[in-house]
Amino acid sequence: MSLLPIVWDARYSPVFPESHRFPMAKFQLLKDWVDLHVPKTRCYSPTPCALEILTATHHPDYVQGFQTGTLDQKAMREIGLPWSAGLRDRTLLALGGSIKTCELAREFGLASHLAGGTHHAHYDRGSGFCIYNDLAVSARYLVSQGFASRVLIFDCDVHQGDGTAAILANDAHTFTCSIHAKKNFPVRKVGSDLDMNCPDGMTDDAYVSLVLETLDAVIASWHPDFVIYDAGSDVHVDDVLGRLSVTTEGLYARDYGVISRIRGLGIPCATVIGGGYDKDRVRVAARHGVVVRAAQAVFAQD
Repeated sequence: MSLLPIVWDARYSPVFPESHRFPMAKFQLLKDWVDLHVPKTRCYSPTPCALEILTATHHPDYVQGFQTGTLDQKAMREIGLPWSAGLRDRTLLALGGSIKTCELAREFGLASHLAGGTHHAHYDRGSGFCIYNDLAVSARYLVSQGFASRVLIFDCDVHQGDGTAAILANDAHTFTCSIHAKKNFPVRKVGSDLDMNCPDGMTDDAYVSLVLETLDAVIASWHPDFVIYDAGSDVHVDDVLGRLSVTTEGLYARDYGVISRIRGLGIPCATVIGGGYDKDRVRVAARHGVVVRAAQAVFAQD
């Protein structure tokens, strides 16, 4: 039996205001969904990211300010999340979870994190519900440890990965690719190595074709030896912060197509869930579960 490695911890869903737009409960609900619908998995627990790893990517003063809860109100408003000790601890743990997922992907070829994709965090500030940038931190970690030398961050969240693009702009060991809704957040985009803009209302066939053709072109031209895939579910037609019209079937076609292409070439792949928003937390958790279901299907064929 092929058991897909997944990474998760119950502390991913700390006590959080139920009325807040960010669905913190979705991480626990996602694990419940995966247990029910994708039983052929093996769950690994993460350890908190070490501060010396974190400060290789983020400004030490910013890290110190968030860790101690002393960031000013303007900085916290830009993040958009209320500071608490639970949020602080959860943030380092989930960051460690993305690193753990990358390590497992290197060992087994493929692994999925039931969190991650915090691509709006910049070097010295957070933004858009993102405190630290797990994509950039994980990519830098892989390179620093000699685990990879050419890391592709393939970001299919509906929002452009501005923080990732800014942090890794001059990094020769990474390639940032963002496929996102043209008219969505952030208003001021930061150029990735490759950006693909999607028009409002884009539907399954056109969207999936764009994603897979872009992936094929980047792999053929840049030859990555590791891929971090941000499988944002906020491209879904029912997402409250998205502007595209992709169905659940389209999500699966995208995720299965991306992962199967990467693994078909023998390239290790770590998946993270990215953004997803709905007042019904169970529904958004189910959409995030699509990438895990797709990953398990590919893993069983490896």
